[in-house]
Amino acid sequence: MVFSMVMSFSPSLCLPRSRMVMQKAIQCSSSVSTASESVKFDLKTYWTTLISDINQKLDEAVPVKYPNQIYEAMRYSVLAKGAKRSPPIMCVAACELFGGNRLAAFPTACALEMVHAASLIHDDLPCMDDDTTRRGLPANHTVFGVDMAILAGDALFPLGFQHIVSHTPSDLVPEDRVLRVITEIARAVGSTGMAAGQFLDLEGGPNAVDFVQEKKYGEMGECSAVCGALLAGASDEEIQHMRKYGRAVGVLYRVVDDILEAKKTENKTEGKKKKGKSYVSVYGIEKAVKVAEDLRAQAKRELDGLEKYGDKVMPLYSFLDYAADRGFSIDGQV
Repeated sequence: MVFSMVMSFSPSLCLPRSRMVMQKAIQCSSSVSTASESVKFDLKTYWTTLISDINQKLDEAVPVKYPNQIYEAMRYSVLAKGAKRSPPIMCVAACELFGGNRLAAFPTACALEMVHAASLIHDDLPCMDDDTTRRGLPANHTVFGVDMAILAGDALFPLGFQHIVSHTPSDLVPEDRVLRVITEIARAVGSTGMAAGQFLDLEGGPNAVDFVQEKKYGEMGECSAVCGALLAGASDEEIQHMRKYGRAVGVLYRVVDDILEAKKTENKTEGKKKKGKSYVSVYGIEKAVKVAEDLRAQAKRELDGLEKYGDKVMPLYSFLDYAADRGFSIDGQV
């Protein structure tokens, strides 16, 4: 249930830019030429600055209270070093695209990271994906025990909703938009969203891989982009563009992670078989690369429909290119 996993770099994986996408291809931290201007957008600076802001706000949002051990377990995952904060950053970028103030987006951005962390805690449990590490550190249940990890995840989901309601500035975001944001997150994490993806990851056959990827990873990307757009008051048509864009980026992140991991472990002794399903494990690297190319082209087409916003769309173009190319590192990781 995640679209920002631990990232490793492979220079051999640089997905070609489809002919179907707009002619002005926007790249991470590079000059972008149009008919009348040349603009430079530095995604790395934008991203790292937001990470700093979000980390501070998350630290304030999840203080240690009684019962201390639950809060310590919550903070262990929410404030984990190495987190890329992809869901909150996509939320802020989408909000700013449609003219919103990032101060309006921060409470929802923090809530998305809480929900994200909760899903990771539960995914890692022995009865689920059975992972003992997360981002190179012991998984939550490895440190605090299975019982406390379940409680930490259970507590983070409602805390996210509470944080949106109590901290979203009423002078920047009308109440009806806040309600739509809460509804969107509830839909994404519920029985027809990420939970459905985890169910089929455990129980479904190989032919369920598309559904598993879309639900476990696409839902978080979709929800993040849509929430930012909702906060800024985007139109229904614009929200649909963001819905399709976010879903494509969410799955793209996961597919590229799987390709990079497969290349990294190629010709090495295979470790413990994981229950999780991916395009690489089901179809092989070649088809997974084709899937990634198609996802990138699809997401770019959705952004093409927002060209009237000009330079404001650059963060989302660059975010997409990073998902495919992993062209720079953050805190020593790519």
